[in-house]
Amino acid sequence: MPYPDKFNDSYSETKADAEKLVMRANGREGLLTCCIRPSSIFGPGDKLMVPSLVAAARAGKSKYIIGDGNNYYDFTYVENVAYGHVCAEKTLSSEDGAKIAAGKTYFITNMEPIKFWEFMSLILEGLGYERPSVKIPVSVMMPVAHVVEWTYQKFAKYGMKVPQLTPSRIRLLSCNRTFSCSRAKEQLGYEPLVSLKDGVKRTVESYSHLQAQNHRSISKASIFLGNGNLAKTVLWEDAKQTVTVLLLLAVIYYHLFTCGYTFITAMAKLLSLTALFLFIHGMLPSNLYSPLLSLFICCIYLLSND
Repeated sequence: MPYPDKFNDSYSETKADAEKLVMRANGREGLLTCCIRPSSIFGPGDKLMVPSLVAAARAGKSKYIIGDGNNYYDFTYVENVAYGHVCAEKTLSSEDGAKIAAGKTYFITNMEPIKFWEFMSLILEGLGYERPSVKIPVSVMMPVAHVVEWTYQKFAKYGMKVPQLTPSRIRLLSCNRTFSCSRAKEQLGYEPLVSLKDGVKRTVESYSHLQAQNHRSISKASIFLGNGNLAKTVLWEDAKQTVTVLLLLAVIYYHLFTCGYTFITAMAKLLSLTALFLFIHGMLPSNLYSPLLSLFICCIYLLSND
């Protein structure tokens, strides 16, 4: 499979760059190389996919399906990925195998294509969470994702967190992504050792600490408020965020009703202070932010009394 003219994201591009380096090294000073291309690795020890799914489920965001939900994916259990490397090493170590495999690329999957959102549902349901059911068209999500990405590009230098909703992520969540392992099967002798069903079972069992019953129940008030930042602020679940909002409200009240400024002057000062607080809130860790915030509150109180 040739490389695309334009990659979906920087991660894919750096993977291709690394693969080119490995391929160029083949045949130099007696070194033999080939490339293994596993698709969508999962399994125990994963620090990205399953933890992210659980975090989304606990925030009430896992109920959404991007697209029509019918896009197929090839997933690869981690043990099968390791076995694919073993097969490649054994093949390159034999004289006849080296003539065939050296300098080539091989796709490694579980060889069991499955709908992407069905796979995610199996993981979520296995951990006791609700499966996704609400479908949102890609045509609706993509413009929003472009706005989010543009905002991040402008404000990343001020401490804005990397967003989850980006155009590249939307494309990955809604595309078909399956590969043929026929070359790996014929030339490397690769066959998956662990089936997709068993791989999902082992993965779910390895994340028992993320089971739904081990997570505190979400209150009706939190659900009513959207179970997001608003709920965290109003219900005092995030003390740093709540105190910041209260302080901003106090500053708004002081500048608009008690200090005697004109409306335009008051708004200008208010916007400046808001920008300052948002910057501090995003940049400073809690252990530094809280003491400085307390000190600032004291200063505001003393100045207002004077």
